[in-house]
Amino acid sequence: MKRFAVMAGLCAVVCSTVMAQQKKRVAVLDFDYATVSSAVSQIFQTNVDVGKGIADLIVDRLVRDGQYSVIERKAISKILAEQNFSNSDRADANSAAKIGRLLGVDAIIIGSITQFGRDDKTTSLGGGGFGGFGSKYGLGGLGRRHAKAVVGISARMVSVDTGEILAVGDGKGESSRSGTSLLGAGGASGAGGGGAYDMTSKNFGDTILGEAVNQAVTGLSQQLEASASKLPVHEVKIEGLIADATGGTLILNVGSKAGLKVGDKLQVKRAGREIRDPATGKVIRRIETDLGSATVTEVDAASSVATYSGAQPAKVGDVVRN
Repeated sequence: MKRFAVMAGLCAVVCSTVMAQQKKRVAVLDFDYATVSSAVSQIFQTNVDVGKGIADLIVDRLVRDGQYSVIERKAISKILAEQNFSNSDRADANSAAKIGRLLGVDAIIIGSITQFGRDDKTTSLGGGGFGGFGSKYGLGGLGRRHAKAVVGISARMVSVDTGEILAVGDGKGESSRSGTSLLGAGGASGAGGGGAYDMTSKNFGDTILGEAVNQAVTGLSQQLEASASKLPVHEVKIEGLIADATGGTLILNVGSKAGLKVGDKLQVKRAGREIRDPATGKVIRRIETDLGSATVTEVDAASSVATYSGAQPAKVGDVVRN
């Protein structure tokens, strides 16, 4: 009985490890909201980036579901800033594929907000500004006694290798309530102005607009989760050099920007002779000596630390690759 329990425990560990290795890596870009920007400005009385809010909610859903390994949003922001990508690039498949290659993911998710706001048949704009009931949120009042919120979103999952669209999905949410506005009955306080609004907060989630947003995000996220099997595993090719070798610890000149992760195992090789084409003089092959292997223990954007194991010591300038 005890042996069975040990075997079951080992199986659970192995199965968990295998599933973790099989997870596809994805990144979610901020959704494009150009088609609904005027409605957004009317609702919030300022230009709020609801595309970022929607993307944050989708990341939360995908992480909780566990089908994908989801890239940290800060890493995406850093790449966008370094590569000088504009907001308009987030809806373009080719630009998204390039961003995905830099992040070392299997696919990248881009999307658009197609509907966001009120149902004109049942709701009309009330007094604007920061006064009245809506001032609790730093927002203008919206609505009559019966307000209805409608939200529509769509997304594409793009191959980082080819720019091909691997899967599509959409989500729609509706919510209505009597005696309140789109952003009423769901919070305590908020600041007017500015472009930031926390759509992941409970305050926003409790409003009828928040309810519609969450319905749409849930529907879309479920479709994205169901598409996990459609993604090919994108093999990240890593090649770098040893920048420092002290005992069994190596400092490498490649890091997370190249797709390297803690736990990755790399081959360590020493460059030897170069074989050249006698007709053209171009190098057609390099002779390398296998030295051993290195296991990555720490990673930052441009470098990493690895533990080395080999028959002979590694040195600065030796090659590492997966």
